[in-house]
Amino acid sequence: MKSMVQTISAFITAFLTTLLATPIVRLVAISWKLVDDPKKRPHPAHTHTGIIPRAGGLAIYVGIVSTILLFLPLTKLVIGITIAATILTLVGIIDDKRDVSPYLRLATNATAALVVIGTGAGIPFVTIPATGGIIHLDTWRVSFKLLGSHSILVWADILAFVWILWTMNIVGWSAGVDGQMPGFVAISAFVLGLLSLRYSSVDPSQLYVTILAFLVAGSFLGFLPWNVYPQKIMPGYSGKTLAGFFLAILGILSFGKLGTAILVLGVPTIDAAYTIIRRLSKGKSPVWADRGHLHHRLLDLGWGKRRIALFYWGVSAILGWIALTVNSRQKLFALLLVGVIIGGFIAWVNFFSHFSSPPDPDSG
Repeated sequence: MKSMVQTISAFITAFLTTLLATPIVRLVAISWKLVDDPKKRPHPAHTHTGIIPRAGGLAIYVGIVSTILLFLPLTKLVIGITIAATILTLVGIIDDKRDVSPYLRLATNATAALVVIGTGAGIPFVTIPATGGIIHLDTWRVSFKLLGSHSILVWADILAFVWILWTMNIVGWSAGVDGQMPGFVAISAFVLGLLSLRYSSVDPSQLYVTILAFLVAGSFLGFLPWNVYPQKIMPGYSGKTLAGFFLAILGILSFGKLGTAILVLGVPTIDAAYTIIRRLSKGKSPVWADRGHLHHRLLDLGWGKRRIALFYWGVSAILGWIALTVNSRQKLFALLLVGVIIGGFIAWVNFFSHFSSPPDPDSG
């Protein structure tokens, strides 16, 4: 009972803190000229018109970190998560003021990943869905001395590094229209929180993972009223990277259930895979932005921004429900099915857009 009170309290605290901090951050963003003006800052991925404040990630950061300090013990890992989130937010604010190179963004993401891995966020094992067997990744340990004795679980840390970088990028790529990203991130964090709650009776430390998941969900839900169409403030680069970062960490900490995180993030995952293949096939760098993501194609079809956001929320909720109700083997087939369905949908959107209906009023 006490654990549920803590979890619900953390959720409400993060929700209210972000909800109330966002209008303040919005005023600060306008004052500091942390705004997005398509006329002065042309960008191929833009979907909005007019001058919109950026830096919404700062409000999300305040909501998450302040609630972490209130409800979670300051362990080495929690401190590492907080430091990494701070790095991402600071660089994100700089990007909101003046766009930085995508390679510098990637380096910043890598730094944040290394910080949190260095404080204990590794993936010691993965489950083989087809057989239920386990692949142990904690067998290769390298020890060294640098201001004390340290050790690295090589395979566990490499997989964690790749997973964190991948998730930060795919979530950021699915933040193109009003309300799209905060909604599906809140749903995804909520699902991962329910997953960790299942294991809290087996491992009491999972209670803190549950609290972290629910406060992340609460913070993004608190930001959502300010970001839905017509958006009053954008999440900015910091908001997008914080979203991917915390979902990646939750995927690792909730008993290493990466399959659940991949499934609930099915649409961003397939869209990102398609985007990388498309860019590489054209001889372009996969990190350089363009107007070819799924939400761009849906806008070209005449879908409105509200409909696109609802589509992402709805699919995430359905996939989250599936992820919580199937076992590991069934999850593999669900992932394959989702890949085929979403991949087919993306193909239809790209190659048969001339069959589209009249555009929605908010399609831009």
